[in-house]
Amino acid sequence: MMNGALAAAPSRVRAWNDAELAAALLAIDTGGLGGVVLDHASHEAAREWNLLLGACLPDGAPMRRVPGSVTDDRLLGGVDLSATLSTGRLVVEQGVLAASNGGAVVLPMAERASASVLAALVGVLDTHTLRVEREGIAAEHAARIALVCYDESSDDESIARALTDRLAFRVTGMQRFSISDEARELLVRAVRTARESLHGVEDGATWMTALCELADAYGVDSMRAPIFAWRAARAHAALHGRDAVTEDDATAAARLVLLPRATRMPAPPPEPNAEPEAEPEPAPDSPPPDAQEQTPPPPPSDSSRDDNTPPDADETPEESAEDSRPPADILRDAVTASLPQGVLEQLLARTAAMRGVQGRVGEETVSLLRGRPRGARHGMPRGGARLHLLETLRTAAPWQRVRGRTERSERVQLRKDDFRVRRFVERTGTTVIFVVDASGSSALARLSEAKGAIEMLLAESYARRDRVSLIAFRGNVAETLLPPTRALARARRVLAAMPGGGGTPLATAIEASIGAALSAQRAGSSPLVVFLTDGRANIARDGTPGRPQAAADALTSARMFAQQRLSALFVDTSLRPDAATRAIADAMHARYVPLPSANGDALRGLVRTVQQQAGGA
Repeated sequence: MMNGALAAAPSRVRAWNDAELAAALLAIDTGGLGGVVLDHASHEAAREWNLLLGACLPDGAPMRRVPGSVTDDRLLGGVDLSATLSTGRLVVEQGVLAASNGGAVVLPMAERASASVLAALVGVLDTHTLRVEREGIAAEHAARIALVCYDESSDDESIARALTDRLAFRVTGMQRFSISDEARELLVRAVRTARESLHGVEDGATWMTALCELADAYGVDSMRAPIFAWRAARAHAALHGRDAVTEDDATAAARLVLLPRATRMPAPPPEPNAEPEAEPEPAPDSPPPDAQEQTPPPPPSDSSRDDNTPPDADETPEESAEDSRPPADILRDAVTASLPQGVLEQLLARTAAMRGVQGRVGEETVSLLRGRPRGARHGMPRGGARLHLLETLRTAAPWQRVRGRTERSERVQLRKDDFRVRRFVERTGTTVIFVVDASGSSALARLSEAKGAIEMLLAESYARRDRVSLIAFRGNVAETLLPPTRALARARRVLAAMPGGGGTPLATAIEASIGAALSAQRAGSSPLVVFLTDGRANIARDGTPGRPQAAADALTSARMFAQQRLSALFVDTSLRPDAATRAIADAMHARYVPLPSANGDALRGLVRTVQQQAGGA
């Protein structure tokens, strides 16, 4: 059965694109589908899409925007300062999340959301309730919301996976989005009808199982994704006036929910084992007369065959084989056929680049003097710390009656424990320290790799606040050729004049890297040490030659490196990596990468990956 709005214009139903479907399904099952990520949408497209979602939501449903500088009181709720101070008794103010119950919350620049905002949103999406227990307040509010996140991240940023895992949809290609008034009205009417009939859609198990198998085939490791896909399939069926999920509904759900989470291409289904046909015996040139006399009568023609006689196995219709395929195979083919060419490749490339990345490169440090504002903390305004007046008054307000304030006295009674000072957060840059083996006859190849990687990293360092340093070791010394810098011209001059040849004092190089990394830490940076060597030490710590003692000293220095808890990448450039070199990397607690044929671009990619993983830990 099809509802009236859809029966009037069935062609428009088939023309709805993914962006329109995401808004419609989210409005049908608000809260159940979590929300949506608008991937690098333009401001005009995002505004138009939000207007569509707002029109599809139930009448009177709120749609609030959460700025990046939102405070906990504004987000969660807290003391209404003016009302509390004027009345002398505690007055609680409702937060944005509780006020958005039944509607949507828009989070711009979601990749830069603070940890407190993420924790609040994750808790609300999981429980659909908001518990506030702070500053003498104990309250619980219903908060069933749909979250709309704007992803405006660059290469070294991403929205926290804890948040995106709880959102069903990710809409890409939103540079342009528009919908006519007539189409919007038709969609809004269809959504209203579907919202009322959603509970009547049957919970069949066939397509639910197929969605779970498809999620596994595409490498989707989230347990929430198949649940979201099934809820989206039910909402899609209700939107199209059906009382049971069909292949079209499951296909749309898989395309909207599972494909944005894909990490691999599904393997092709195994072909059915066909029995080999028996080769016919060659006909004799002249059959004997007895054989001709005993020739059996010809088989009956097709017209004389009984209609109830089953056909032979080799005459089974091709359509019967198609119908006998598992639903997961049918669904996989339908999803693949519905995508434009090249979409899967782009999707998998983006997913692989973002895998393991949480947040931005660098670490956040708390400061009381400078940085981005991040709330307040208990403390006295001394030593450069600045008083947060509103938070101080908000802390003192609930206790005014207890402290003896009367209507005749307008003064606020403050105590030492009420004072709050401003808190700031600074994001530190990263210092990449290259420790390059410049010894031996193969030094020229390794030095060219380091030069290429350093120059490419320097080109990116200005916007990222990164610095690059270079330590070369050969003979019996490790020399700092390039102190931490972002000056590209200076780095190129040093790289061009880098010497090579001599022994391999690996222990001395490891100790030199420890000093450089600790110096970068004291300067407020996050160090990453990158070793580029074959690991075959032949110069001991005291400068004497000899492989056994040099290897033992290298292991000792590696353990000293691990005690400092520094991030490191050990790139083994030998043609045949061995266990001894791997043991040194393991003793350092460094990430070991055998790269016998490294080039500058490959090395730069490794460094950037380790930086991103260290920044998201």
